[in-house]
Amino acid sequence: MNNANDQARVLALAAAFVLLWNSGFIGAAWGLPYAGTFTLLLLRYLVLALVLWMVLVWRRRLVWPGAASVGHAATVGVLAHGVWLACVLISLERGVPAGIVALVVALQPLATGAFSGLVTGESATARQWAGLTLGFAGVAVAVGARIEWSDAGSAFAYLVPLGSVIAITIATLLQRRRELLGRSDLPLDATLFYQSAATALVLVVPAIVLEGMAVTWAPEFVATMAWLIFAVSLGAYGLMWRLLEDLDATRLASLFYLGPPVTMLMGWLAFGDRLQATDLVGLLIAASGVALVYRRSAGPRTTKTSGPDS
Repeated sequence: MNNANDQARVLALAAAFVLLWNSGFIGAAWGLPYAGTFTLLLLRYLVLALVLWMVLVWRRRLVWPGAASVGHAATVGVLAHGVWLACVLISLERGVPAGIVALVVALQPLATGAFSGLVTGESATARQWAGLTLGFAGVAVAVGARIEWSDAGSAFAYLVPLGSVIAITIATLLQRRRELLGRSDLPLDATLFYQSAATALVLVVPAIVLEGMAVTWAPEFVATMAWLIFAVSLGAYGLMWRLLEDLDATRLASLFYLGPPVTMLMGWLAFGDRLQATDLVGLLIAASGVALVYRRSAGPRTTKTSGPDS
């Protein structure tokens, strides 16, 4: 496959990832009235783990790859699925305006750029830092005009989204480092299975103790859960791990800048939410920043360092 085709493939995967990933925020808004944060996430990942288990058994690919591989998948899964999503939803439940949550979470690409060189050896270039800064400015423009400053929520609730930033940053850097070391010995479906199973396991206690596993079953909730399970947890996360095979962590993280303005556009299409001029301006600025981050090279890496599993 030539370089142009490689780049076209990566860009197509990136576009699909952005759309599916950000649809999850709309899905969460639909699902939360019917179940608490921990219960919703537990059901989401328990069902996904069961589905993937059946697929692996049917395909005769359910094997034990070793404690190191499973432990890595479980750690990344709990951080990228459980902690990331729980912190976002908890802050929203505690009354933090969605705009502020989106703005705090948008710090993630900057955090990834800052630590990528230390963890993976892939330091961000000056051009990429310019793109990261421009991307954050785009998010600030889009979100800032929508923030309703109020005293709603406690000080703690406003700090909770930082947990999402820390969790997804660590998860992507760990996964990228494993890719570079040639230690990704699990196929994607098995990786997602171990990630989902671990995430469901850590959610059992808070879902039962804090929320009593209370669910209001309705057709809308079932449909929302189906979308969150298959389109977001399976589709978007699968695309994210696939993209990490081709892209350094900084480039992947820059895609999160497109989240707030894209989600606002989705809200306009899905709910008829009022679209503001700053939404489109912010999207253009953020997209320009992402383009700068990607500019160095969008194709997959050509070398991989081999090493024993750890």
